[in-house]
Amino acid sequence: MRQMGMGVIGNCAVASLIDAEARHVWFCFPRLDGDPLFNALVNGPDPESGFMDVVLRDQKTAHQAYLRNTAILETVLTGEGGSIRVLDWAPRYKLQGELFRPPIIMRRIEPADGRCHVKVRARPTFDYGATKPVVSVGSNYLRYTAGTSTIRITTDMPLAYLRDEAFFLLDRPVHLFIGSDEPLPARVDRIARDYLEETTGYWNDWVRDLAVPFDWQEPVIRAAITLKLCSFEDTGAIIAALTTSIPEAAGSGRNWDYRYCWPRDAYFTVMSLNRLGATTTMENFITYLINSVISSNVQFLAPLYPIVPGAPLEEYEAAALKGFRGMGPVRVGNGASNQRQNDIYGSVILAAAQMFWDMRLPRPGDRALYHQLKPIGMMAKATSLEADAGIWEYRHRTRAHTFSAVMCWAALDRLGRIAHRVEEIEDGNEWHKAAAELKQRILQGAWNEAGEYFSGSLGGSEHDAALLLMPELGIIGYDDPRFQKTLAAIEKHLLVDGLMMRYAEADDFGMPETAFLVCTFWYIETLANCGRHDEAMALFARVLALRNHVGILSEDAVPGTGELWGNFPQTYSMVGIIHCARKLSRTWEEGLWRVS
Repeated sequence: MRQMGMGVIGNCAVASLIDAEARHVWFCFPRLDGDPLFNALVNGPDPESGFMDVVLRDQKTAHQAYLRNTAILETVLTGEGGSIRVLDWAPRYKLQGELFRPPIIMRRIEPADGRCHVKVRARPTFDYGATKPVVSVGSNYLRYTAGTSTIRITTDMPLAYLRDEAFFLLDRPVHLFIGSDEPLPARVDRIARDYLEETTGYWNDWVRDLAVPFDWQEPVIRAAITLKLCSFEDTGAIIAALTTSIPEAAGSGRNWDYRYCWPRDAYFTVMSLNRLGATTTMENFITYLINSVISSNVQFLAPLYPIVPGAPLEEYEAAALKGFRGMGPVRVGNGASNQRQNDIYGSVILAAAQMFWDMRLPRPGDRALYHQLKPIGMMAKATSLEADAGIWEYRHRTRAHTFSAVMCWAALDRLGRIAHRVEEIEDGNEWHKAAAELKQRILQGAWNEAGEYFSGSLGGSEHDAALLLMPELGIIGYDDPRFQKTLAAIEKHLLVDGLMMRYAEADDFGMPETAFLVCTFWYIETLANCGRHDEAMALFARVLALRNHVGILSEDAVPGTGELWGNFPQTYSMVGIIHCARKLSRTWEEGLWRVS
């Protein structure tokens, strides 16, 4: 089994990770950045609490897959006496014209073959594993309480078996609702049936509207659904991953909390979903940017923000949790929020820029939005060549990073185009003039004359995989000899067994050990854009093979073994699948009608 043998369910309000044997191991409540009531994922190799599972007597095998084109996970457990089917999902569908997405996860356990005895174990904890709840019994539910926090598991299975974790004969389907301490309005089985049917229909309809490429449709659809599950629709925020503190490499201490919104990461997510025709996520994200970032009266922007404005970001360690496979610490909050990362300005402008040209939107970008973006552009202009922590968030080192400067240039360049779009001609000319001057300074300052490549910092010598994005952002062409030499240098120094490292120098934690998967996807796109199509195709096939059993990737992979590490699921990685598939796929006309 691959390292990250988990599936994801969710409804853009809550989400849960479920391992290959139907065990809930990570469920934050009441929202994506909340207290993980199920936390076995980061509580050592053999946790005794922080999970919910189904134990099949004399179990032999397990098989897990998604119901086609949905976020509904099916696990079939088989034992000596027969098999059972477990369905997990979070309700999401249109109800009276509005999206219904309560903070609930659901489970249906049904006999599939033979006569099976099972037991259900539900062991939530509170306060990041520090507090075990008091359990009380209701008419058809168990209530779990710790201080002012309470959840309810409502079920139509015998409560005594759930309370005492006793085996019983599964002779009919049983259902569990896990979430808020609220009664259900009707019979458990009836509501579960309706929720399952409506949620299946919602996801089928959502996928039907995607503009998928001809080739690699299944990986693209799974990537799109996974990206959607990483959005928090109440505010429009998009988180980088659903987890905290899964190390980037074994025992590395590179354990970070990714349950926050990085505008840089979110920009790539909304761009990917936009290209597939799923524009609502972008509209919601722009609303989030306006409420959380653009409207704030600050001197500089932070690299990340909480999913609800004003929520704490201070970093601390959850002492009660032992860590993924015992590899602590488990961090809550993220200290990178205090860093200067100057690429943020470009990320915000690039994300918002799509609003001014996408005619599918009911309310496209206008002059008012442009004037809200202007202060961001001024910040980009002022900080473009200043030292920062960079895209890779070095904790104890700052430099004038080339990628940050390029993103600031992109902010000025796009603002110039936006200004002309909304007929602010004088402003547009000023932005373009500033962008041209900055471009010249970047291309001169980043060029390492001795090595003949663009370095990771102005006047520096380091190699940086983020510079693969320079042509994509438009500051230089793919066929420019300077970029071609930079590509050759990156291949020489950062490509390890076909996977791309971010950089190849020691940082706060020593030398990096794993490849950052999105860098490999950037490299694949670069190969394709440079006419090296066969190489791009071969490497894309290889990276797709790294996906886990349900088609999901984490953040990092070990060169040589392909073992997955890092927070999960990683939006950057799922974005890479979509971008590369769109770049490399045949057109529908070629796939359907032309003979190869």
